[in-house]
Order: sequence, then C-alpha cells, then structure tokens
Amino acid sequence: MARRPPRTGPDKEPPPEVDDDLDLEAVVDAEATDESVAQIVDELTDDAEKMNESAQMVINTCMDIRRGENVLIVCDPTTGEIGQALHRAASKRSDRILLIVMPKGRHHGEEPPSPVSNLMRQQQIVIAPTKYSLTHTRAIRAAVKEGARVATMPGITDKMFIGGGMTADFSAIKKQISVLSSTLRRKRLLHITCENGTDVEFEISWRDWKMDDHGVCNRPRMITNLPAGKVFVLPKEGTMEGTIIIDGSWESTLLETPLELTVEKGIVIDIKGDSTAAQIRQQFGEAATRLKSKDREMVWTVAEFGFGMNPNARLTGHVLEDEKKLGTCYFSIGDNSSLGGHALVGIHIPGVITKPSVWLDDTQVIDDGKFIAN
Repeated sequence: MARRPPRTGPDKEPPPEVDDDLDLEAVVDAEATDESVAQIVDELTDDAEKMNESAQMVINTCMDIRRGENVLIVCDPTTGEIGQALHRAASKRSDRILLIVMPKGRHHGEEPPSPVSNLMRQQQIVIAPTKYSLTHTRAIRAAVKEGARVATMPGITDKMFIGGGMTADFSAIKKQISVLSSTLRRKRLLHITCENGTDVEFEISWRDWKMDDHGVCNRPRMITNLPAGKVFVLPKEGTMEGTIIIDGSWESTLLETPLELTVEKGIVIDIKGDSTAAQIRQQFGEAATRLKSKDREMVWTVAEFGFGMNPNARLTGHVLEDEKKLGTCYFSIGDNSSLGGHALVGIHIPGVITKPSVWLDDTQVIDDGKFIAN
C-alpha cells in the first residue's frame, strides 16, 4: 500500500529544508580547525627545538662547560622551561648538574635564599635565568670570589631566549669590544646628550671599564649577562651633574612617558614623569627603609653607565636585552658595590636612552643612536 504524503496544513510545519551550503561550511570549518591545530603544534615543536638550540649555545659556546665540572642552574617559577632546557643541554657535557627552582624575588638585587647562596659558592659554573637580577648580590660576588664563572639572565623570557640578542655571534661581539678598548684608554670625562633633553657629565677611571660582557664566559671568576653585548663603567662617585631623560625602558617596562632624573654630585635628587615616577619613588623609598638612616640617600646613587654592543638586540621592554641594543646607552640607579663603589643598598635598576650621543673627552663614540667608534 502506498504511504500517504505527510500532512502539511496550518497545524503542521513542513520539514526543514536541508541547507547543503551550511553542511559544506561546517566541513570546511572543521578542516580549517584541524589545520590551525597542526600549525600550533608545528610552532610549539619549532619553539622547543629553538629552545634546545639556544640552551646548547649557552652551554657549549658561552660557558664552555667541560666534563666533570660542577654546574648550578638557578631559576624561578617564571623561567622553569629555560632552566630545564639548560639542564638538558648541560647534562650532555657533565654529570654534575644541579637545577634549583627558588621563589621569585621582589626586585633586582635582592639576595637569593641562603641555601642557594651557599650552593653557589661550591660551584665552578652558575647560570641564573631569573625574573629579577642576581648580578649585583653578595651571593654572586662570593661565588665569583671562590672561582665560579657566572651567567645571569635577569628578566629572560622564553621568547627572548630563542630570538633577538640571544642569536648574536658572541665571538664577533667579543672581538669588537676588544677593538674598542683602545678608544676608551686614558679617557676620563664622559658627556652624554640627547634630543630628548639628556645632558649629563661625569668622571670615570678609564681602567674601570668592564669589557667582558661579551657572552663568552669561559674562565674562572668571569661574569656575564645573557644575552650579552655591552661595555659599562662605575661613574666616579660625587662627580655626576646634569639631567638624564630615560625614554626607552625602565626595569621591565617600555616607557610611554619619559622619566626625567635630576642628578647632583652623583645622586638623583628628583624624578619626574607619569605614574611610573611615583612607583619608582615608592620602590626606592622602601629599599631605603632597610638601611641605616645615614645611608638611605645612597639608594639614589647613579651606580653604572654603559652602552650596547649587540647588533641583534631589540628594544622590547626587557632591560636585559634593551641595554645591549647597539646604539643605546643606559644608567643604573642603586647598588654600585659590585663595581667597586660604596653604595651597598640592595637595589639596582637600569633605564635605557634610545638615541644618545656619547663623548669620551673629545672623542665621540655614539651619534644620535648610531655607534661610530672604530
């Protein structure tokens, strides 16, 4: 018997029409999603390979780890992936590798926990990728004094670890810095200007220039930042006068509004800017409260001056890389004790000027952000 067609009166809705185009779009969307997932997987795999390659470069080229050497890798919760990559790479060179994850610090220059400090003094090599800098700490100074060679990576991120300044030819940077040493010889007066309003002078002892931040850290008692590529010096205490306009980055922040620092006798006596200036005053004020009253002013010491030598470094808001960018210069405020100064204040923060002009006596080495020294 033939089946009657379905009823389609006003009390009965007709069956919905099948939209072949919608079905086709769903299939296409599903395929696109699959392609997106595959692309993400490929990118993650590529990043993992780059992470391992960069770690091997640090271990083999920068630190030149030899079989049987004691190696301590110190990271924190923000740099765990980098720490593990370094551990994997170092384990191919030595079976005496220790990886420690310590709590994240509160600011640059804060001492690590005492168990970590004690371990540092027992090592031949210390590698420290951490959120905040351990470079200017008593722990690092003690480890170096005991013969360790040290690489610190304050503020390093996974992205920075596999690109930018970390991809530079550190052997070439070492050679260029070596050539520069003849230009720095016997110069004692530095003058830095910039169209942004920077105009500051100070004295140095030319023998105090630090020329070993080139990324090759293969001898006892050497210390470097990674990514590397800068030369720096201790301003002679009490000699700096003028105005510093920080327009690039401060600590780990790209600045929207420049910071204006007024300096007298080597001390910052005033700082102007947006809310960042207020935060800096608070941060350094808190550091000052931990000192004896007679020493509190010293937290505002202009502790360090340097300029970048790394052609691959970028201005990213991470001062670790920003201060290495070829053509920039930087000033650090706070602790200068690791450079031979008297300001042992437990805080050390740099700020970058993007397009300075730098003179050593009457010899110009940077012109409006362009490195011109031979």
